[in-house]
Amino acid sequence: MKIEPQHVVSLTYDLYVNQEDGTEALVESATLEQPLTFLYGAGQMLPKFEENLSTLSTGDGFDFRLAAQDAYGEYSDEAVASLPKDMFAGTDMPEVGAILPLQDNQGNRFQGQVVSVAEDSVIVDLNHPMAGQELHFKGNIVNVRPANPEELSHGHAHGPDGHHSH
Repeated sequence: MKIEPQHVVSLTYDLYVNQEDGTEALVESATLEQPLTFLYGAGQMLPKFEENLSTLSTGDGFDFRLAAQDAYGEYSDEAVASLPKDMFAGTDMPEVGAILPLQDNQGNRFQGQVVSVAEDSVIVDLNHPMAGQELHFKGNIVNVRPANPEELSHGHAHGPDGHHSH
């Protein structure tokens, strides 16, 4: 079946990013046992990711790259924040490399990685871990099926081939 909006797509993929030495490293996979399943056209996936799948059908393979600006954006130095140390009063001081769950004033949740701990502050990088990176996806379309009314009303896939969304 061909991929169409309001269809549930299951696929396997390997995601590679470039390393400093010019080689590619595998950073993420979805397997036949645990495929990525999503409601196509519902805005859950990167728009350019869906665009690259738009002509495919069940059984098709794919191999494409997304430039950083079409993936998680360019790396921004402005997305590095200094948090006052007293925010961590009563808890263990985070270590460099730790991922902190944070929330902004609007209640949006996001993560920051601790880059350094200074005398009175904790420096946190709020960039997406894959910001500034070209993403290379290789995989296969495992299944395509029309979404059911419940899935359409909820805006995401359900069931054994659809409880997992990004």
